[in-house]
Amino acid sequence: MTARHRTRWATAGAAAALTLSAALAGCGGDGSPADAASKAESAVESIASEAGEAVESASAEAQQRLDDIQGGADVKGDVTAGTPVTGSDGRVRTDVTVRNTDDSARSFAVQVDFRNAGGQLVDTVIVTVEHVQAGQSATATARSTHDLSGEVRTEVARAVRY
Repeated sequence: MTARHRTRWATAGAAAALTLSAALAGCGGDGSPADAASKAESAVESIASEAGEAVESASAEAQQRLDDIQGGADVKGDVTAGTPVTGSDGRVRTDVTVRNTDDSARSFAVQVDFRNAGGQLVDTVIVTVEHVQAGQSATATARSTHDLSGEVRTEVARAVRY
């Protein structure tokens, strides 16, 4: 089954993380879970790529935005990340499969972390998979925000069903 999905990115320097916080503080909306997920996507998309502690800061910010989804359920166990593949553009991609164990159609916001061979966080993205029917699975693609070299592994850091 194919679901409509969107991919948004989260990596940043410390200054960009502050920009993210300021941007989100000014966001209006209707307060619905879909609105909160959309805000999370928009916020992390606006952040520039950098390494080290800045990526950790962006990851924490992305997790906070997932926390803001009202009525969301933690469903990390219902989500898997596939084998990462580096494209000709240097960006790493992985399939993210969500399984809707609820009794009605639901959407998912999934944070996928990219780590180097030493386990250091080098990028993080949020993938949204919308309108997954009850009892069904759907797949989206998580793509790194910048070129990643060497061995890269991916993991589902967080998943929220709403």
